[in-house]
Amino acid sequence: MDAEVADSRVARVAAAIAEPARSRMLCCLMDGRARTATELSVVAGVGASTASAHLTKLRDLGLVAMLAQGKHRYFRLAGPDVARALEALLVLADGAALPFKPGTPPRLRAARTCYDHIAGELGVHLHDHLLGAGWLVPHGEGYDVTAPGEAALASWGVDVAGARAARRRFACPCMDWSERRVHLAGSLGAAVLQAALVRQWVVNDLDSRALTVTPKGRVAMGDGCAPIPAPPASSPALTNPSAP
Repeated sequence: MDAEVADSRVARVAAAIAEPARSRMLCCLMDGRARTATELSVVAGVGASTASAHLTKLRDLGLVAMLAQGKHRYFRLAGPDVARALEALLVLADGAALPFKPGTPPRLRAARTCYDHIAGELGVHLHDHLLGAGWLVPHGEGYDVTAPGEAALASWGVDVAGARAARRRFACPCMDWSERRVHLAGSLGAAVLQAALVRQWVVNDLDSRALTVTPKGRVAMGDGCAPIPAPPASSPALTNPSAP
């Protein structure tokens, strides 16, 4: 790359980060979660139209990426290189990233259903570790299951072939509204939830979308990856696996 061109690009990126409102937005996104333009406007202390202009600039420079889900638009850092650059700047500035403070009730945040698949901390955990274990791999705008992954999921009672045959998306990311990171959706996500319910690894709440992860569920679904987090200590035990 020509030195003059490189200098110009560095200057544009540095100028974008240096603007205080954009800097606050970027630091807020360093926890790996995604946020809406409205939420980022509050963090930055600017109006909605100004926030939109800032986010457009950050997208144009490759600093943030947008994920569209239905009528919602979520923004997150474009990649680990951006996070590392911001972290280095924070070290120089002796600062710290803004912490994420979810307002979701603890039981719903721990584990819940999102339509027909698992969401919350449990859903994000499963998504990350299915990828980390090599059972899922990115494919287009979603995921595919590897041969070892198909065998492993079959041992969980997940019908991967049946999920593939369903007339809907097979495996795709779904933005988690409490964690602001993605969990697994699509027919495969639905099949994982059904297998977990049948084996009583998770239990439906009687009157909400909350799921209770049983001890054997934490062991079984942690196979090949990190242990599944235990539910909050204050959560009452539920014993009706057939509740809707």
